[in-house]
Amino acid sequence: QVQVVESGGGLVQAGGSLRLSCAASGGTDSRYSMGWFRQAPGKGREFVAAVSGSGKTTYYADFAKGRFTISRDMAKNTVSLQMSSLKPEDTAVYTCAAAQPPGTFLVAAAYDYWGQGTQVTVSS
Repeated sequence: QVQVVESGGGLVQAGGSLRLSCAASGGTDSRYSMGWFRQAPGKGREFVAAVSGSGKTTYYADFAKGRFTISRDMAKNTVSLQMSSLKPEDTAVYTCAAAQPPGTFLVAAAYDYWGQGTQVTVSS
């Protein structure tokens, strides 16, 4: 059984930065593609960013382009989401997910394993 655990998050002022980390463990294949999703109060879950199993390909939601960076440490099998120029509308629970290979996905339904989520709050 694969476990996905996030860390990071917290409270930051608008314009600030935060770094989220995610580790996937327990599987037989470390080449999971990894993604970040978020859900704000009263809204549905939305895609934020994803990275391929090789770490060579990344995808971003339009709102994340230029502000967020997803990266992968292949040796540690961890994924990070560096968020900068944060806005109050970025306030949400951010959740990391892993999808079995092959493929890298932008939709939540394609992911097999999910973390518990971490709260990110951006104050104005």
